[in-house]
Amino acid sequence: MMRRLRGGFVTPTIVLATVLACGAAGAADKTKVDQATKQVEQGAKQIGQGNVGTGTKETAKGIGNTVVEGAKFSGQTIKEFFTGK
Repeated sequence: MMRRLRGGFVTPTIVLATVLACGAAGAADKTKVDQATKQVEQGAKQIGQGNVGTGTKETAKGIGNTVVEGAKFSGQTIKEFFTGK
C-alpha cells in the first residue's frame, strides 16, 4: 500500500519540477534549460524501450539539471526585470 501511494507522488512531483523549471521562460537565453529538458525526455524514452536502469539514471540527471538551469534562468530573468535590462 505504501509503495502504491509513494509511486503516486513521485511521478507528479517530477512533472511539476520540470514544468516549474521550464515555465520561467522570458527574455534570457534558455538553451541550457531546453537541453536539460531534452535529457529528461531521452531518459524517459530509454525507460520506454526497456532500459530502466540507464533511463532512470538519465531522467534523474535531467531533472536535476533542469531544476538547476531553470533556477539560474529564473534568477537572470528576475534580475533583468528589476534592472530594466
